[in-house]
Amino acid sequence: MSKTEVLTAAARRNMFLSPEALDMIMSNTDPVGFTNTVLSALSNNPIFVTKEDVISFLQGDKKISESPKTFDPHNKKNLDLKIVDGTDITGNSLCVGNVDDFTRYFQSRYQILKKIIERRSDFGPSKKIKDAYSIYDREIRIVGIVSERRITANGHMMLSIEDDGGDRESNCMVFVSKDSPHFNDIITNDMVLGFKGKFTKPRDGNSKKGLFIPDDIIKPGVPQSHQWKDSDSQSVVAFLSDVHIGSKTFLENNWQRMIRYLKENSEKMQINYIIFPGDVVDGIGIFPGQEEELDVLDIYDQYTKLAEYLKDIPDHIQMVIHPGNHDACRPAEPQPALNKVFIESFDSNVLMSGNPVYIKVEDRTILTYHGRSIDDWVSGVQQLTYNDPLRVMKEMTDARHLAPIYGQKTALAPERRDYLAMDILPDIFVSGHVHGYGYMEYKGIRMINASTWQDQTDYQKQHNFNPIPGIMPLVHLGTGSVTMKNFMKN
Repeated sequence: MSKTEVLTAAARRNMFLSPEALDMIMSNTDPVGFTNTVLSALSNNPIFVTKEDVISFLQGDKKISESPKTFDPHNKKNLDLKIVDGTDITGNSLCVGNVDDFTRYFQSRYQILKKIIERRSDFGPSKKIKDAYSIYDREIRIVGIVSERRITANGHMMLSIEDDGGDRESNCMVFVSKDSPHFNDIITNDMVLGFKGKFTKPRDGNSKKGLFIPDDIIKPGVPQSHQWKDSDSQSVVAFLSDVHIGSKTFLENNWQRMIRYLKENSEKMQINYIIFPGDVVDGIGIFPGQEEELDVLDIYDQYTKLAEYLKDIPDHIQMVIHPGNHDACRPAEPQPALNKVFIESFDSNVLMSGNPVYIKVEDRTILTYHGRSIDDWVSGVQQLTYNDPLRVMKEMTDARHLAPIYGQKTALAPERRDYLAMDILPDIFVSGHVHGYGYMEYKGIRMINASTWQDQTDYQKQHNFNPIPGIMPLVHLGTGSVTMKNFMKN
C-alpha cells in the first residue's frame, strides 16, 4: 500500500495529512481503510490533519468518545443493565505505542493470567525462572509467556518462554516430546501457561540453563466451581451481531420480520435487552472494492440509518452496541465506544460501549466481544476452523484471553492493562464476526456466536465463504435456556 493511495483517500475528503500523521497511518495493516475511519471520526473536519489528531483517535479521546454509562429508558420498568467497572477502554486509553507501553502491556497480561494459574487447585505458587533453572532434583512450577513455538527436525515441540523478570535470566526452553500427552495441546505464541516438571542439567559448560521437561502443562482455564446457578429473573436477552447496515446485501425483509416478532412477543416473553456484538454497519474502505457492494456510501448515513431501524424496536428494550472491525473506530483492540458524532441520532435506550466489554444484566455477567481474533486463531491453529467458532471461543476461555497472538490480523493496542485478558468469568460469552451461529455450554458458561444480517457478498463468494444469517439467539437470564430464532424461514 503506497503513501500516494493514502494521500489520495484524504484528498477526496478535502483533507491533507501532515508527514507525521501519514507515518502513523502507514504503520497500520490497512492504511487506506484506517485513513477513512480516522478522517470520518474528526468532528471538526480539519483541512490539515496532524499527528495529534491521529493520536486523539487512537486513544479514544475521553472528551469526544466517552459514552454515558447509564441512560433513561423510555418506560418505567425497573430494568438493570450496566457496564462492569474497569472493563471498558472508552475514555481510559493512555497508550501511544512506544516500547514502554508494550512492556507494560505484556507484563499486565502475564500478571493477570499468572494469578489465575496459581489459584488453580492443581498448580499453586510458582518460582521465577531465574530462581528455578539450577534446581534439578525435584519437581518445580514455573509460569511463562510463550515467545516462540516450533517443531524440531525430530518432530518434538520446543517452546521458548519467559516471565516478567525483564532480563536474560528470565527465559528458558521447554521441551515437549512428540510422545507427551501435551504435544497436541493448542498452544499459540503469547499465551501464558503454567508448567510442572524439572530442568535438565546444561550439557554445555558455558550455559547456565538446561531444558525444562514438563510433566504437565496448565492453561488458566475455568475452575470447577464456576457453574450456572438459576435465579428468579424472568428476563430474556437477545443478540444481534454483524448487522452491516449500508451493505447491498443487508437482509431488509428478514430484519423486518424480526422487528415484527419483537413487537408481537417481546413484552410477554420479557425480551428486555438486546446486545449488538459489533459490525452494526458495513463501514467504508474495509476491504478492496467494498464501495461496489455498498448501498449507503457515507459512514454517517450508515449510522443514521441504523438509528432509524432501531427506533422500530419496542421502547422497553434496553440495547448495548459496541464496535467491530467494520465500524468507525480505531482498528486496534480494545476498541473504544463509537464517537458521539456518529450516535447523535440514537434514542436514549441505546448504550454505547467499547469492545470487548463485560456487562452486568440483572444478576448475570455477559462478556461480549466482536471476535476479530478468530481470524488469527483459525490461521494459526490447524485444529480450528471458521465453521466452528464455538471451538475457538472454548480455546479463548481455556487460555483466558480473547486475542493472545500479537502481530497478526488483530491489531492490539498496548494499554497499561490487558483488557482482552478474561480475568472475570462470565455467565454468557457472545461473539460475532464470522457470520455463523451456534451455542454450547462449557463449564457453566453459555457460549454464543450470534449470526449476521448480511447475505453473502461478492467478496465472500470470491473467498468461498457461506454465511448463516438471520438468526437471533435468545437467552433466559433465570434458567439459562437458549433459543435460536430463525428469521430466514417464513
